[in-house]
Amino acid sequence: MIRPLDRPGDLGWVVMAHGEVYWDEFGWDASMEALIARIVADYASAHDPEREAAWIAELDGRRVGCIFCVTDPDDADTAKLRVLLVHPDGRGHDLGRRLIDTCLEFARATGYERVRLWTNHPLAAARHLYLERGFALIAEEPHHSFGVDLVGQTYELDLRRAPTRFDEPGGGGVAGASVRTSS
Repeated sequence: MIRPLDRPGDLGWVVMAHGEVYWDEFGWDASMEALIARIVADYASAHDPEREAAWIAELDGRRVGCIFCVTDPDDADTAKLRVLLVHPDGRGHDLGRRLIDTCLEFARATGYERVRLWTNHPLAAARHLYLERGFALIAEEPHHSFGVDLVGQTYELDLRRAPTRFDEPGGGGVAGASVRTSS
C-alpha cells in the first residue's frame, strides 16, 4: 500500500532506511544519511502541502519504501523527485513503480510542468524505472561523495509531453491506463 507520509516515525524511518540500505548495498558512508536527514528536515519544517508531498510504501504493515515530491527552489514550474527508496524487504512487489507513479500523478495534478531528479550511476534499478517512465538524462558529472567515486546523473521528465498514466508493470506507458496505489 502507498500512503501519505504522515505518521510518527515516518520521517526517522526515511533517514534510517537510506543510511542502512546504502551502506549495506554500496558501502556509502554516513554522509549519505546526513544528506537525507537534511532533505527530510527541510521537508518536515517548511513544505507547502498544496505543492509538495511525500509517501510511504508499506508491506504487511511495515514501512518498506518512500518518495518525496518537492518544488525546485530555482524553478517553481519544476518538481523534484527526491529520496526514492525501496527497502530490500519490499522489493519484488512493484513498489518502486507505484511510488514513482504516485509522485508523477501528484506533480501533474499540482500543475508542475516537469519533474527533475538527481541520482548516481550505481542505482541501476531506479534508473530503469525512471527511463521506463520517460525521464531523459540531461546531465552527468563525476564526483566523490559518500566515501566513493560516483557519477551523478540528472534526469528530467516533461509532464506536458509524457503519458498521464502507466499500464501494468513492465508494459511501458500508455495514456489513460490506471495505476494501482494500494495492495
